[in-house]
Amino acid sequence: MNGRVGRTGTPHILIVGGGYVGMYTAFGLQRALKRSQARITVIDPRSYMTYQPFLPEAAAGSLEPRHVVVPLRRVLKRCDVITGEVTSISHATKSVTVKPEIGDDYELGYDILVVALGSISRTLPIPGLAEVGIGFKQIEEAIALRNHVLDRLDVAASTTDPEVRKRALTFVFVGGGFAGVEALGELEDMARYALRYYPQLQPSDMRWVLVEAAGRILPEVGPEMGEYTVVELSKRDIEVRLETLLESCVDGHVVLSKGRPFDADTIVWTAGVKANPVLADTDLPLDEKGRVRCLPEMRIDGIDDAWAAGDNAAIPDLTAGEPNVWTAPNAQHAVRQAKLLAKNIVADLEGGVPKPYKHKYIGSVASLGLYKGVAHTYGIKVRGFAAWFMHRTYHMSKMPTFNRKARVVVDWTLALLFKREVVTLGRMRMPREDFRRAALPSAPRAGRPAPSKDRRPAENATTAGGRLPRG
Repeated sequence: MNGRVGRTGTPHILIVGGGYVGMYTAFGLQRALKRSQARITVIDPRSYMTYQPFLPEAAAGSLEPRHVVVPLRRVLKRCDVITGEVTSISHATKSVTVKPEIGDDYELGYDILVVALGSISRTLPIPGLAEVGIGFKQIEEAIALRNHVLDRLDVAASTTDPEVRKRALTFVFVGGGFAGVEALGELEDMARYALRYYPQLQPSDMRWVLVEAAGRILPEVGPEMGEYTVVELSKRDIEVRLETLLESCVDGHVVLSKGRPFDADTIVWTAGVKANPVLADTDLPLDEKGRVRCLPEMRIDGIDDAWAAGDNAAIPDLTAGEPNVWTAPNAQHAVRQAKLLAKNIVADLEGGVPKPYKHKYIGSVASLGLYKGVAHTYGIKVRGFAAWFMHRTYHMSKMPTFNRKARVVVDWTLALLFKREVVTLGRMRMPREDFRRAALPSAPRAGRPAPSKDRRPAENATTAGGRLPRG
């Protein structure tokens, strides 16, 4: 070891963030280092890591939501896991401020820092977006969106008002990247399947709209595959609005930069990400996009004992052959960076030389719904079922732990053998509502005197233990 030790005699490695980079880095460190060599702590507001490429399938019901998340405490058995939010970082004093879910904030010291805060949705000051928009970056949002879409089908099938039905069956997705296209493709596929249980509704009653500010969608798979995706979505009567901006969505009234305004109960925002804003409250060097500036070996530029990777880090892309080109903020880079980062930290602790990160982007795959997809990998363009199969195979191989891989495969196998589950659990958002109503004092009915205060307990016991009072 190189002498960087904490109060306990061993270096304290603090990993801020439990996403791809945080979990994989901690996992690599706990395998390479004994407890006597280092103490490892991971801090994240959630007690699990979400494998985001599977969020669209979780939203569509192809995968059990619990199977696309990895419990941190189960995987990181030799690490200390703190469920809380880091609100500031002071590397000058080598401490962070932790805000737990309950209780007062406190300071936590470290010897070596790993910044793995990731990114958050990049939003714009669009009127109404904060009030009615739905994000699509966490498992909670995927579950809520699934319940919401199915709930809108219930509303549309149960109303006699044509305007209410039209609004309920209008679904708008803003952003033509992976998240937006895959989420729209999977959910439209699910909703179309679900209509077999709604004889009052027809597929033509639904309106699905994809809004993209640029002139093409899915730029990661190349222009040809992007154009193919537009054609395929159009065949499913999905409107693709290119070079179009969302200008307003107050109370669900959608105003685009092109075309007539319309009303929609569902507005999903997937228009990009930005570095976690917590980085602004640190003394770490940041670039113009708010990311931590790093050297090729992922050490933070100009700072000792501090490292970063993933969406919140500006890491030079050594395969680009030119300066000022950075690795893209995606899972393909994040997982590889984290694995090398763990090795580099170990090498640094043992007096070795960390290796620079260098990975040539191999391409991308995207799902457009069940049995449909596009892919552009190693210069080869694939579409349809083959691309969809590549998408599933690739991401299943990257899913952390054998336990989760097996559960994902079982989910897919059961989906082949049985029909889709299309039930909505929308009332999970307010699980105490029915009990609250039952517990509230009932108002006396007209013409009936209020119950006497000296009513005998036996009568109350009969009501409580048997039937609930009417009304």
